[in-house]
Amino acid sequence: MSLTLIFTLAAALIAWLILLPTGVLVVLPEGQQRSGSAGGSVWSRNRYGAYVRNRSVPVNPNTDRQGVVRNSVKALTIAWQNTLTQAQRDAWDVYAKNVSWLNKLGQPVNLTGLNHYVRSNAPRALCSLARLDAAPTVFNLAAAELNLSCVASEAAQTLVFSFDDTADWCSEDGAFQIFSMGMPQNASIKYFGGPFRFTVCLPGDSVAPQTSPAAPVATPDWPFAADQRVWIQSRIGRADGRLSELARANFLCVA
Repeated sequence: MSLTLIFTLAAALIAWLILLPTGVLVVLPEGQQRSGSAGGSVWSRNRYGAYVRNRSVPVNPNTDRQGVVRNSVKALTIAWQNTLTQAQRDAWDVYAKNVSWLNKLGQPVNLTGLNHYVRSNAPRALCSLARLDAAPTVFNLAAAELNLSCVASEAAQTLVFSFDDTADWCSEDGAFQIFSMGMPQNASIKYFGGPFRFTVCLPGDSVAPQTSPAAPVATPDWPFAADQRVWIQSRIGRADGRLSELARANFLCVA
């Protein structure tokens, strides 16, 4: 075989490898579902069906924001081990066993008591609210926001969040709704998985309940322009520690 032919075949092989898709569609046997990573492969699903791709380790920017969250989780884990009584840990375990959770495949599973303890208290730390060591005695999640929306003004560089101000949390001392903003995207983008950044926490108040829309919130970290698309998300926390699932919405910014 001539050197010219060898080089031609090698170039074709390299070009083929470059053009390979990052994810390969697969057909699973009826009734089977897969999600997550195994070895060097990641199994997931999108609107085109199930697919598998090579696993990649994301870059860790180790930002100040990440440090705050990690320190909060670390402090809560230490509190679980060293501060909570065994009766309190048992109560969180009871709550966890009675409250189901949907995994990535939409199947109901149960988290651990520690999972719920950290999940419930980490947002409270962002909201500067006191840590709750006593587990909820009502066995469900808080109701998520049903009317989440937002207006973003390019001129003012502010977000104005709207929500259901008849919900119970608005007039409950110790309750809250925490809002986050995603990095602005082109208007044509239809899916966004992150990152999100904490924007504002609205506390419940029995004397002066929260009203919608909320006061404008400045967003100095991620400037945006008219007609860019922005995703927002929120969670509602109740005074007894129950935390809702995420509510999400997206919109186009105005001038």
